[in-house]
Amino acid sequence: MATVLSVSGSPSATSRTAHLLRHLDRRLTAQGHEVIPLDVRTLPAEALFGADLRHPAITGAATLFDRAEGIVIGTPVYKAAYSGLLKSLLDLLPQYALAGKTVLPLATGGTTAHALAIDYALRPVLSSMGATHIVQGWFTLDQDITVGDSGAVTVTQGAAEALAQVVDRFSAALGGRTTRLAPTG
Repeated sequence: MATVLSVSGSPSATSRTAHLLRHLDRRLTAQGHEVIPLDVRTLPAEALFGADLRHPAITGAATLFDRAEGIVIGTPVYKAAYSGLLKSLLDLLPQYALAGKTVLPLATGGTTAHALAIDYALRPVLSSMGATHIVQGWFTLDQDITVGDSGAVTVTQGAAEALAQVVDRFSAALGGRTTRLAPTG
């Protein structure tokens, strides 16, 4: 199956976005994909914000993008846009780093007023970076994601069903098997 890079653009160590992505990573793994998680917040700030293209962490991240056939980009929405941390990384990647890639954009936020941030803020950037196929993304409300003390993620039924559908479409676009898996709630 495909190699999938699962990128969290959240600056928070307790991020619902990152927990949701790791939760969805398990679904992709069950469908036969190799999933590589990347939390942008773990990259050195001085390399990201100093635009150090030669820093080993930045070249390593660029290599992960190059290696992946599919990329899941997850971000919290702040002020109707994707995170500045994610922008910092995307700005350091080669112009066509997403050429030949299938991309699934996901976002989380506190209000449905931010639901269109995927289409109006994130999708144009992904497209400008040469993404071959950007599948339908999904916005999940923060209130629909619960992270337990153990780190276990629970997603409300409606959100879980919608996320299962978009992840399955992404998997199918990569050639993964998508049958007989229940929603990831």
